Amino acid sequence: MHFGFSYVGLIYLIMLFVPNIIWTNHRPENYYKYIVNENKVLLAFERIGQVLVCIFVLIFRDFNIGRLSRWSVFLIISFVMMLMYEINWVRYFRSSKKMRDFYRSLIGIPVAGATLPILAFFMLGIYGRNPLLIISAVILGIGHVGIHWQHKRELSKEDDNS
Repeated sequence: MHFGFSYVGLIYLIMLFVPNIIWTNHRPENYYKYIVNENKVLLAFERIGQVLVCIFVLIFRDFNIGRLSRWSVFLIISFVMMLMYEINWVRYFRSSKKMRDFYRSLIGIPVAGATLPILAFFMLGIYGRNPLLIISAVILGIGHVGIHWQHKRELSKEDDNS
């Protein structure tokens, strides 16, 4: 692991934050009804993971594009996942912005808006051979994906009761 600024990390964070900032004005209908029931342990994992991922992805230059090697495949997979994440957002913003739209799968990937960035950062950690980012992505994934699965389950229960 080599300390130094990661422009790839910065690009990933921009790809992550811009749609989330836009989302704050386009939240799904009844979203606040779901967040009051969030598991506090999962929320703690999510917050800790968010901080760690944001820090580690920026302070290690190992994520920057280097010469092609067998490890480059992980960077390519990671970037494709981030592009899919952006596509997922476009699809959401063009939808009727219901909870169901927010939690749709994308090409079979469940809760794509939560799952894709976690997988992207995990793969980026593998590319950079950086256990700190890998562990941080797992911590973030436990919290973030866990919370979104919880919301999706609540939505499914409502559908069953309708």
